[in-house]
Amino acid sequence: MKRITCMIFLLCTVFVLSAQESAKTLVVDLKSHETKKVLVVAHRGDWRNAPENSLQAFQNCIAMGVDMIEIDLKMTKDNQLVIMHDNTIDRTTDGKGKVSDYTLAELRKFHLKNGLGRVTFHPIPTLEEVLELTKGKILINIDKGYDYFQDVYKLLVKTQTIDQVVIKSGYAYEKVKAENGDVLDKVIYMPIVDLNNPDAEAFIEGYRQMKPVAMECCFSEVTPEVLRLLQKVKDNGSKIWLNGLWPSLNGGHDDDRAVELNQKDESWGWLLEKGASLIQTDRPVQLLQYLKEEGRR
Repeated sequence: MKRITCMIFLLCTVFVLSAQESAKTLVVDLKSHETKKVLVVAHRGDWRNAPENSLQAFQNCIAMGVDMIEIDLKMTKDNQLVIMHDNTIDRTTDGKGKVSDYTLAELRKFHLKNGLGRVTFHPIPTLEEVLELTKGKILINIDKGYDYFQDVYKLLVKTQTIDQVVIKSGYAYEKVKAENGDVLDKVIYMPIVDLNNPDAEAFIEGYRQMKPVAMECCFSEVTPEVLRLLQKVKDNGSKIWLNGLWPSLNGGHDDDRAVELNQKDESWGWLLEKGASLIQTDRPVQLLQYLKEEGRR
């Protein structure tokens, strides 16, 4: 009996250490400029096979080998951070109303819908639950959540997941620094820039001294100026994050073109040619396979 107990303890220890090493490796890949590996970011998790922003959607991503999940935050009436994209729960649950009008206990009575709009048994998860689920296993990108920067930071400290989470916004450096002070230097922060905006270059230059690990670059139209600014981001020492989600974010080089039209080289391949080190996608399985075939995994 003692031998069996000892074996179980050893197996659990190996599993935990393996998970921790997995996260550490991903952090190294995120920050390294030497690796050719392109990180895959799953938009709202594996929402094609589970409700978007659900624990199951995130667990699926861990199982399939995705590097990072993108999540969205909202605050409840009793100041609890939950995972929800919209201001209301109408679209994604069997309930109605604003997240901010409910306490966490009240929100727990509702259930998430899947991609077909059918109600499932999955509840709305909290940020803390997601951090505990993914700890040591996968990176997290918080998209809609800048308004809760300080609250997020406290949870990252509590769960010891600071190195695994990327917080982002489209605000200028001066504003972000003024609002968050020294905390900004303790987290992984990524700016979002619209390269078609006339002020894009000034925005990029504003972050030159900070040298963020990556910069999310969006553009609805591909122009010589866009290509020049992409190079500028790299020259300033940041990696390039590009989106495959829909055409208005990438000048028409999107996921659906890659999969439905079978034009992977013209879409994902184009993103790689333009320097993408991270790609956010709604087609994580297919993108992972493509990157392996291209020798980028």
